[in-house]
Amino acid sequence: MFNSLKRLFSGSDDTGEDAVEPHEAAAALLVEAALADGIYADMESDMIAMILLESFDFDAGQADELLRRGEFLAEGAIGAHQFTKRVKSLPITERVAVIEGLYRVALADGDRCPYEDAYIRHVSSLLHVDDVARAGARREAEARVAMDKKN
Repeated sequence: MFNSLKRLFSGSDDTGEDAVEPHEAAAALLVEAALADGIYADMESDMIAMILLESFDFDAGQADELLRRGEFLAEGAIGAHQFTKRVKSLPITERVAVIEGLYRVALADGDRCPYEDAYIRHVSSLLHVDDVARAGARREAEARVAMDKKN
């Protein structure tokens, strides 16, 4: 029991949080962005799968497995911090790309939700992505989502 209390107060746990790779943490952040409005739409899930395929050198099966892992991690999450501290180790260009991905997920269902936007602003702050870079990521995401809808 003493060891359990010690782990609790030291911030370590048995969930293997430190074993979460940055790409798994990014997948979990994408899922959490989709869940921010309370609805996990198929369009959002499809967008996450597309982002994972584009972002990592994975085949469709690996991207689907990463999506499932992200869903599992997001389901047990108590906040974005546990994932952003893993993604924060990436270079700034990759962190901005994660923010763009979050916006693409938020825009996938065609609704602009203030909860999703607030979540993305929060994650941007935790990732040390400034407002100018975040706004650029949003514009890029809006353009890509509009182009995807045309095709």
